[in-house]
Amino acid sequence: MRTLISTAFVSLDGVVEGPGGEPGYRNSGWTFKNVDFVPEAYEIKGREQTEAGAMLLGRVSYQAFAPVWPAMEDFAIYKELPKYVVSTTLGEDDLVEGWGETTILRSVPEVAALKETEGGPIIVHGSATLNQALSDAGLIDRYHLLVFPLLLGAGKRLFSQSDKDVQKLQLVEHETYSNGVQKNVFDVVR
Repeated sequence: MRTLISTAFVSLDGVVEGPGGEPGYRNSGWTFKNVDFVPEAYEIKGREQTEAGAMLLGRVSYQAFAPVWPAMEDFAIYKELPKYVVSTTLGEDDLVEGWGETTILRSVPEVAALKETEGGPIIVHGSATLNQALSDAGLIDRYHLLVFPLLLGAGKRLFSQSDKDVQKLQLVEHETYSNGVQKNVFDVVR
């Protein structure tokens, strides 16, 4: 079974929306506007690229990343990875050219089936709504979180607010950087 890893830039109050400057969000760009850039804080992002066997995105994140990431040298490795987009509305004609193999999945059960296939870890970037659904379905195995020392108030949260049983996590890696960003890697305890 493949490992499903959720990776996110998250504010201390759990907001993941608009971290890189996506238009339409009140605090858009909060990762670099409010916190000094410290390269070592982002080491995990490079590691994720080399260790991932596939990328999984929700529709909104796919539509934000797909026009930009294929041309970015920093994300060149992702071009070769198989990509999966979970959407009930996207069609094959909506997929971008030049970003490698991309498959549309229509449901969370299809993600569960993908986890049963052979291959390396599946990494989920952004995709707040998808993350919530995957977590609620018990499909996420690990979290890679860069927690920023910011309280943003409004915005999409990484974790759902559904009333469910406690989900225990085990901290397997952590570090705090000079800019106050914390790297927290948690395995989901089953």
